[in-house]
Amino acid sequence: MKHMDRLTALRSFVCISETRSFSEAARRLVLSKSLVSRQISGLEAELGVLLISRTTRRLSLTEAGQAYAERCQRVLADLEEADQAISNLQVRPSGRLKITAPMSFGTLHLAPALARFIKRYPDIELDMSLSDRVVDVIEEGFDLAVRIGRLAESSLIARKLCPMRRIVCASSDYIKQHGKPAKPQDLSGHSCLSHSDLSAQEWRLMDEAGRPVAISTKGPVRVNNGEAMRHLALAGVGIVFLPTFFIGPDLKAKRLISLLEIHTPQDAALYAVYPHSRHLSPKVRAFVDFMAQTFTSPPYWDEGLDFGAGPG
Repeated sequence: MKHMDRLTALRSFVCISETRSFSEAARRLVLSKSLVSRQISGLEAELGVLLISRTTRRLSLTEAGQAYAERCQRVLADLEEADQAISNLQVRPSGRLKITAPMSFGTLHLAPALARFIKRYPDIELDMSLSDRVVDVIEEGFDLAVRIGRLAESSLIARKLCPMRRIVCASSDYIKQHGKPAKPQDLSGHSCLSHSDLSAQEWRLMDEAGRPVAISTKGPVRVNNGEAMRHLALAGVGIVFLPTFFIGPDLKAKRLISLLEIHTPQDAALYAVYPHSRHLSPKVRAFVDFMAQTFTSPPYWDEGLDFGAGPG
């Protein structure tokens, strides 16, 4: 199979994986159904593996097909972004850009940076919604979402921007009165402040061997806002487990003391998430690039912090 034919076949395969239909994929790609079918058969023959399970009533991806589709989506997205980046050099970003971001991060870090973005791209009309719920980007008509954590599998494109560290910490007054937990299991005897939007009061840490462990916690307050949890921790009410974008200055000034450093997993990150598109618009590309320039690795709120070594 020639390189260009292979690329066309990959696009057809990804479209089928998304629509679960040869007919719909052919319609979207403006190709005949028979040509799309031949492309997939040729791709399977070249790979020597069945990608799609076909019956008279339904179509589904095989295990190999699912894994291959995820890889192909990333490859095609990277290629399309490269093509669009060249095209965007000749296009001035403009129009309404609708984005969503977490409430506290948007207030503390994103909003203060937006003056530079607006000055740089005066033809973009920014519409930003701050909310801690996970919105349906496509259903609710957003161009882009800023997300924090470990992303679930989805059809959206995600660009990782920087690590998002979380730290178990407490005030020096709390530690003087109640002592330091030496291992994750010791948290059961402490006052821990948890996020009320979580169904279970569990903190996911690591044991001495570096294996994940879920620790049940309890405390006098549950609240659905990280900034409120920070203020309660500063007042000595209890221990918190918060991202450093909240508490970086407090850790540097020793207003909060880091605990259980070697037991804290660091697998979360800040992402720019947007719908898969054949042609990423200049306004979305401009905002994603702005985010990448603003929130670098390591992020500015982590500068000067010593996180220690992990367990193992």
